[in-house]
Amino acid sequence: MLHDPLFLVVALALVAVLGILMFGVGSFGRGGDFNRRNANRIMRWRIIAQAVAVALILVFVLIRRGGS
Repeated sequence: MLHDPLFLVVALALVAVLGILMFGVGSFGRGGDFNRRNANRIMRWRIIAQAVAVALILVFVLIRRGGS
C-alpha cells in the first residue's frame, strides 16, 4: 500500500489537515491580535482541507474495491 501513489496523496492530505489544525489550535491558545484577525480564515482552510481529504479517501476506497 505504501507504493500506491493515491495512498501517498491521501496521507499527505491528512498531514496537511493535521498541520492546519495544530496551527489553528496554537494560535487560538496564544490569543491576541493575530488570532482575532485570522481565526475564521484558518478554520475555513481546515474545513476545505478536510473536505479534500475525505473526498480522496472515498476515491481511494472506491478504486481499491474495484469500482463496484
